[in-house]
Amino acid sequence: MTDQHFDLIVVGGGILGTFHAYHALLAGKSVLQLEKDNYPVGATVRNFGQVVPSGMEAEWFEYGVAGLEIYRNIQQEFDISARNNGSVYIASDEGEQTLIQELKAHYDLIGYQATLLSKEAVLAKYPAIKSDYAKEALYFPQEISVEPELMIRRLHQYMQAKFANYRLLYDSPVTTCETKGTGVVVGLQNKAATFTAEKVIICNGYEFKLLYPELFSESGIVVSKLQMMRSVPMANVALEGNILTGLTIRRYESFEHYCPSFKSIPTPDAYEELKKWGIHILFKKATDNSIIIGDSHIYAGVNNFDDLGFDLSHHINELMLKEAGRIVDFDVRKLQTTWAGFYPQHPAKHIVAYDLDQKIHIRTAIGGKGMTASAGYAAASIKKIYS
Repeated sequence: MTDQHFDLIVVGGGILGTFHAYHALLAGKSVLQLEKDNYPVGATVRNFGQVVPSGMEAEWFEYGVAGLEIYRNIQQEFDISARNNGSVYIASDEGEQTLIQELKAHYDLIGYQATLLSKEAVLAKYPAIKSDYAKEALYFPQEISVEPELMIRRLHQYMQAKFANYRLLYDSPVTTCETKGTGVVVGLQNKAATFTAEKVIICNGYEFKLLYPELFSESGIVVSKLQMMRSVPMANVALEGNILTGLTIRRYESFEHYCPSFKSIPTPDAYEELKKWGIHILFKKATDNSIIIGDSHIYAGVNNFDDLGFDLSHHINELMLKEAGRIVDFDVRKLQTTWAGFYPQHPAKHIVAYDLDQKIHIRTAIGGKGMTASAGYAAASIKKIYS
């Protein structure tokens, strides 16, 4: 490896780009990773940090399961904040009970460990859940959580320490990427230096204006804006792990694809306004004992991303807080911060993948699956790109 030439350049320092870099390094490639900001600030750090294959379907479930093993292996070598504290889906009515029972039957068939918890077992394991909310729950003990802002930076630190053939540059927005001769030339904004590589993989998050804007303009990608909240530290609140509730059961793709009753269960009137804003309530207790609460979803086309704004809707937050207060017995209004997250996705595709030629590859718009599926998906993606 020289200062300027690499086997692979990865554009984007988020989780999808980072795991592409990681698997290329495991394959013995020299890798340069370029992140446009001073450190990752996009969807990789603005999420719950829940790694939940149980919510995925088809090959994306397999990617998620592979990701669990990858996270665990790295955690054994270096603390990236991965905690094996499980995921639970809490059913609040008979329809949701039917769905979790049907999903358990599916996972029993394929050998993915899942346990049904009675109302009494839910309240014993999660005392913060209100007794009049929980009817039954489905628990996945093997699933993990991470602290998003810590995880990606620690993953970068781990890779820098482990791989001598890895170079990471922050504050390096890429503005040109062009195949020339037998390789690719990459240029950075406001910097005279260029880098060359045998291949380039672009994992650009929701940045669609710097590289190939015409391509992305016609891609059909949409950007989702999510609102989330963080409570003050609440050490006495017993709510460990990934907590997913009734609206999540009614939303996640695994329930839709594997539960025969999904389309036939009625929607309570109280859920209609929540579903209008894409609200489903999740909780995750962070290592500082604060509790993340959310989230909501509103959408804009890739050409109208700015229309989403960076402000927070008080109405949406109020809807989430009211529903959260129906589920747990602590004061959900004791907040220290609220924020918006943004991630790109495609209405008809799990991920957007373009191979512009044999050397320039785009992998983007993984949607809300990034934290769960990126590690496993990137392994398969690298294998395919180098096959």
